[in-house]
Amino acid sequence: MTLWIAILAVAVISFAIKAAGPALLTGRELPPWTGAVIALLAPALLAALVVVHVLGENWSHVSVPVLVGLAAVVAAHLLRAPMLVSVLVGVAATAALRALTGW
Repeated sequence: MTLWIAILAVAVISFAIKAAGPALLTGRELPPWTGAVIALLAPALLAALVVVHVLGENWSHVSVPVLVGLAAVVAAHLLRAPMLVSVLVGVAATAALRALTGW
């Protein structure tokens, strides 16, 4: 029961935080530089998640399929694929290698 109360509390707090921005900024325009900062948040968060996953506590057990997936993401991104497509290519490469090798 405690777990469900915690999940509900996190959901309510998350909703309140997300609703606070539009409620407080109604009718105001944001400065132009904020658009650039907001556009950079998603790639920065994705990079942080990847670094924590690869270099975190699992560093002693490096997963070859994960590294292949990261390489596929980098290759797709260098070929000018959109970010979502690049991530999907990495997921597909990792899943295919795991399916073929059993890792």
